[in-house]
Amino acid sequence: MAGPPRQFSGRPHKIVAGLDRAACTDYAGLMRTLLLATALSVAAAPAWAQSDEQKRVENAALVLTEILGIPDDVPADVLDRAECVVVLPSVVKFAFVFGGSHGKGVMTCRGGSDFTGPWGAPSMMRLTGGSFGLQIGGQATDFVLFVMNPRGAEAVLKSQVKLGADVAAAAGPKGRNASASTDATMRAEILSYSRSRGLFAGASLDGSSLRADRDSNERLYGRELEAREIVLSGAVAPPAPATRLLATLNKQSPTNKSAK
Repeated sequence: MAGPPRQFSGRPHKIVAGLDRAACTDYAGLMRTLLLATALSVAAAPAWAQSDEQKRVENAALVLTEILGIPDDVPADVLDRAECVVVLPSVVKFAFVFGGSHGKGVMTCRGGSDFTGPWGAPSMMRLTGGSFGLQIGGQATDFVLFVMNPRGAEAVLKSQVKLGADVAAAAGPKGRNASASTDATMRAEILSYSRSRGLFAGASLDGSSLRADRDSNERLYGRELEAREIVLSGAVAPPAPATRLLATLNKQSPTNKSAK
């Protein structure tokens, strides 16, 4: 025969209630942790994105330093007369019936409206282009472009330009004693040099388009800026990764010797 129903005191209810409070406390703590982690990941995202641009500037400095250090390569006269320099590390030229090229780099100019100041903050640049013909192969080539007059600098910074069409481009003279004063180089607005690592040594960039990389500039400098503001107007200070690039240029060519 069943006995009388068991009588429960309030103690178990207090224990259950205590467990509920603990569970709520744990849940609130977990939510705070998740919210903090989310906030930290959002805050860190620009730094992760920025690292690609920083690496690009550092690679450009390495390439320029190495190319300027090659004996009998770029005449001092070319750098001394240049208003701006564009460095495009590892431009990829691919080919299978239709050729093409793609690369990213930086552009820096001498400061001031007359290009007589020290080399200044770089703008991120992008190169795209194509060529036609039966070609099989591929390569990665470092390019350094010397912009030889204000018109060429303005054209490159204003909008997308096609090399060899919108701006006159030519292969630069080689040898320390060579001069940028020959007829061919005097007519050119851009003189180009390359260091090839693949099958197309000495490949030309004629027909390729060069333009400012606005998205990368925004990530590097933290706000939207036109390339002209960065390079010619001095709207921002050079970022830390550009220290070596600018130090190399200011050491190698502190004074603009072009005849304006």
